[in-house]
Amino acid sequence: MLEVIKPGLETSIQDWPGRYGYLNCGYPWSGPMDSWSFRLANVLVGNAPGDAALECQFIGPTLKFQRNTIIALTGADMQAKLDGEPVPLWQSIAVNAGQTLAMGSARLGARGYLAIAGGIRNEVFFGSRATFNKGGLGGMEGHALKAGQVVPVGEGQGRAGLKVKEAARPVIVTDKRWQVEVVAGPNDDWIDAAGHERFLATDWKLSSKSDRGGFRLEGPEWTFTERAYHKLPEHGSDPANIVDHGYPVGAINLAGQTPIILVSDGPSGGGFINPYTVPQCAFWKLGQSKPGEVYRFQVISVTEAQQRARDMAARCTPDSLE
Repeated sequence: MLEVIKPGLETSIQDWPGRYGYLNCGYPWSGPMDSWSFRLANVLVGNAPGDAALECQFIGPTLKFQRNTIIALTGADMQAKLDGEPVPLWQSIAVNAGQTLAMGSARLGARGYLAIAGGIRNEVFFGSRATFNKGGLGGMEGHALKAGQVVPVGEGQGRAGLKVKEAARPVIVTDKRWQVEVVAGPNDDWIDAAGHERFLATDWKLSSKSDRGGFRLEGPEWTFTERAYHKLPEHGSDPANIVDHGYPVGAINLAGQTPIILVSDGPSGGGFINPYTVPQCAFWKLGQSKPGEVYRFQVISVTEAQQRARDMAARCTPDSLE
């Protein structure tokens, strides 16, 4: 139903929450980096919030529609045009068979989302349609979209002309500086007081050596508590080493002196400490940031993070449309 003319830069099929429940087998959640924008795109076209749709990273695809349908674009502004005419963000529009949607580079934000009425209907692998590109799992033949592929889409009941209320949309920063919420742990007791203070007072730069597996951060060195130096040999020789354990999604994984935020396609476990974790309510900010942009972290409680996630879910419903 959807012909891929140009694939863009790692355009992938995702669903939400992704491949939940398989971390113990080594398979990451995958799913959208910005689930807030993703869910709203689906709601606009009459789908369930978690239905499969496209995540377009940095440079979007060019796609030709093979039948009439309803679509919506949310997230990053990728300067999309339908047969040469600009396409508005955050609203549902009608497209006709034979029309071509061309998306360019992200002018604001990093990842745009395209939902189609009826949802994408690629094969389900381990409970999800989401693409794990590095692992060759899900999506179309296990990878991001390729030119010449035809993406199957279900029958939908969408309606053109719906818009997401301004108050229900995520606000993508324009100054390249992000305040990102974190919760302490699971290994915050391995970092000394000076290390915690330095972490929260630093402008951390997102490295170009980042992808959907991990976001590397550039900044000062860390300092540790005594337990990082006086430990059993099986913990490893580096102060950041620990006996292998599970990693939460969003963990700020301290690989030696390099903090790496473990994002949607990140590993499920290993032998480094995780002093902080970016919770679901703030994860969308990671998805909309580009290499070279800056994070300043703010600690919130687990209770606050859970409430913010519930507030976000409440915005991703038809009640947010007008």
